[in-house]
Amino acid sequence: MNLQKMMKQAQEMQNKMAEMQARLESEEAEGSSGGGSVRVRINGKNMMLKVSIDDSLMKVEEKEMLEDLLVAAYNDARGKIDATTSDQMGKITSGLQLPPGLKLPF
Repeated sequence: MNLQKMMKQAQEMQNKMAEMQARLESEEAEGSSGGGSVRVRINGKNMMLKVSIDDSLMKVEEKEMLEDLLVAAYNDARGKIDATTSDQMGKITSGLQLPPGLKLPF
C-alpha cells in the first residue's frame, strides 16, 4: 500500500470518527434496575438526563436499596451507550487495514 493512499484513508477515517462522535453525543440510552422500578436516562457524553423512581421505593428503610438500584440503572444505561459506540467504531474501521494488535482509537 502506498503512503499517499494510506494517508487518504487515515484522513477519511478521522472525518468519519468526528462525525460519529457528534452523532453519539446526541444518542440517549435508558437503563433500569429493580424490575424497572428505577430508570436512568443518559446521553452519549455519559451525562445523566433523567431519573425515575417508583413511589414504592420512597421509604426511609429502602434508602440503601434505592442507592444500589440507581447505580445499577446508570451502569445499565452506560453499557448501552458503550455498545453503540463500539458498534459505530466497528463500522468505521471495518475496511481499514490495520497492523495486527493495533486498535482504535489510539
